Amino acid sequence: MGAQYYGADSENGDRIDDPSEDALFMMISDLNDSDNTFVVVQPDEDDPVWFASVAVLDEGGYEIVRRDTTRNEHEVTTATSINDIARDLTIWMAARDFPGRPTRQASEF
Repeated sequence: MGAQYYGADSENGDRIDDPSEDALFMMISDLNDSDNTFVVVQPDEDDPVWFASVAVLDEGGYEIVRRDTTRNEHEVTTATSINDIARDLTIWMAARDFPGRPTRQASEF
């Protein structure tokens, strides 16, 4: 069975369906500068409208790319804290639209 919402794939072939913040942390921690240099997270569909990637930089740290064509977003940043990267990506992905996911509604009291 595929991911319900999105999957994370690393260069070395590891895949986690619907990764938690902790799972993203582990995948990013496993990156190196030789044979596992990036992780890509995107919807589990044929033509995804958004993606996020984390890649190891030669000078140390990580490059984070977030792209969402439905919102006309394209952001490239760098960071050194794996914890911050995993948390920020989890928050960013939670704001993406997923077909079949219930919409959030504010109730009036």
